[in-house]
Amino acid sequence: MKILVTGFDPFGGEKVNPSYEAVKLLPPTIAGAEIIKLEVPTIFSKCGSVVEQTIQQYQPDVVLNVGQAGRRSQVTVEKVAINFVDAKIPDNDGKKPSGVSVQDKGETAYFATIPINAMVENVIKHGLPCAVSYTAGSFVCNYLMYTVLYMIAKSYPNMRAGFIHVPLEAGQVIGKPDGTAFMSRGDIAKSLEYAIEAIVTGKTVKNGSK
Repeated sequence: MKILVTGFDPFGGEKVNPSYEAVKLLPPTIAGAEIIKLEVPTIFSKCGSVVEQTIQQYQPDVVLNVGQAGRRSQVTVEKVAINFVDAKIPDNDGKKPSGVSVQDKGETAYFATIPINAMVENVIKHGLPCAVSYTAGSFVCNYLMYTVLYMIAKSYPNMRAGFIHVPLEAGQVIGKPDGTAFMSRGDIAKSLEYAIEAIVTGKTVKNGSK
C-alpha cells in the first residue's frame, strides 16, 4: 500500500506550518505502507494540481491531506468537505475568494473515505488527544479536501482520501495570548502516525467512514 501524505507551507504570517513539519517526521513506512510526503502551496489555484500531479506520478492507494487549524487543541480528523469557499484572509498568492464554489459541477459535499472513527480511536489509545471534526472550514484546507475527493470520485474510484487538521505547534504560540492552544511537533507527528496506522488496517464505507 502507498499513502500520499501532504502538508501545507506556512501562511498567514507564520514562519512554519506544523502540518508539513509533522509530515516530515513520519517514518518511511507505517504498518507496512509506503509513505510519500508532499508539501503543498497554500494557494487555491495551485494546491489541487500539485496533489494531482503527485497522484499521477505515484498512484497511491490513499491520499491524506493535513492542514493547520490554529484554534484547535488536538488533532482532528475531518468527516466532510463542502463545496464552498469563504476566505477570511488571503492565500499565499494574495487571493481572497468569497462566496464561490470549489467546483461548479460538484456535489454539495463529499465525505472522507478513510476510517475516521478508527483513526481517532487509535490515536487516543496511544495517549494523545484526537477527535472527529465536522467542519474543515472554508479556506484552502477545505478547498483541497473537497478538490481531492471530487477528483477521486471522477477519476480514481479505487483511491481513498481524507483530511486531518492539526493545532499550532509550541513555537508558534510565543507572543500569542495566554491560553492559545498548541501541541508539540513530536506529538502531532505521532498522532498522524497512529491515524495512518488505522487507515492501513481499517475498513471504508461509501457514505462516510467508520
